[in-house]
Amino acid sequence: MASITPVPADTVIAVHGVTKHYGSVHAVDGVTLDCRRGELFGLIGHNGAGKSTLFKMMLGLIPVTAGSIQIAGENVTGKGFRNVRRKIGYLPENIVLYDNLTGLETLQFFARLKGLPPDHCAATLGRVGLQHAAERRVNGYSKGMRQRLGFAQALLGNPQLLFLDEPTNGLDPEAIRGFYTILNDLKKQGVTIILTSHILAEIQERVDRLAILASGKLQASGTVQQLREQMSLPLTITVKPAVGAMDSVQKILAQLPGLTVSTSADCITVHCPREQKMQVLTTVTALGPQVQDLHVREASLEDVFFGFSG
Repeated sequence: MASITPVPADTVIAVHGVTKHYGSVHAVDGVTLDCRRGELFGLIGHNGAGKSTLFKMMLGLIPVTAGSIQIAGENVTGKGFRNVRRKIGYLPENIVLYDNLTGLETLQFFARLKGLPPDHCAATLGRVGLQHAAERRVNGYSKGMRQRLGFAQALLGNPQLLFLDEPTNGLDPEAIRGFYTILNDLKKQGVTIILTSHILAEIQERVDRLAILASGKLQASGTVQQLREQMSLPLTITVKPAVGAMDSVQKILAQLPGLTVSTSADCITVHCPREQKMQVLTTVTALGPQVQDLHVREASLEDVFFGFSG
């Protein structure tokens, strides 16, 4: 598990030693992490890792067994958290909607629950690309449309903190791009966002930092690059030799110690320890016209995830 570091001054969420037990089941077990202002923070793990339970404790929906959680400086069990909660938007993994209401009526319903005027509901529907379906009943919405409507209710009231549990479930690639465009705009305004996702390739280049949970325990946290380096995962370097240069290039690369070298029809693949990256690149560059192309691939977030949770 990653070592505990001092909590930064711009911390919005501070989770310290949090545990949640259901009898003998340790759903969350001694988790410590922080999320900072204007940060997109990812929370990943297998089903049953404790992500949704941790979400619900941070929202004050279920009590902790041990430990403490502060949001915007207020303990989630304290009286001051009531005011903080008004600035929070939440999209659960499975949002319940009333099928007999239209999209606009649904947002107006949630606005009333939050004590907000209904003035901005139509604009919020437009923001998530549902303006064309504002007067359509929800029972005629596709899965992706229902998900966007759920996202719209989380955006009501201009929240300063967003909790999004599997927010892109059911969205097509265009809608996913639009979703992250909105999140980037919110980040620029200082909104803190914490989300869970099973689609690791989707969030790899989008989260600022992330935490990996397994069996209720925090396995690691940091940027994707920090976790790559912590795991010492090798890089994959693919070299495409010029016509007629395959044998000579392969022979030179095979002489470098500590590498795993394999060939395909027209490429040489090198699995390279991180500390030898520059040595390999220097060697390949020195081959000049014998090399037609070069591609360096870092370990993916999926590789990192299985490294820590496998």
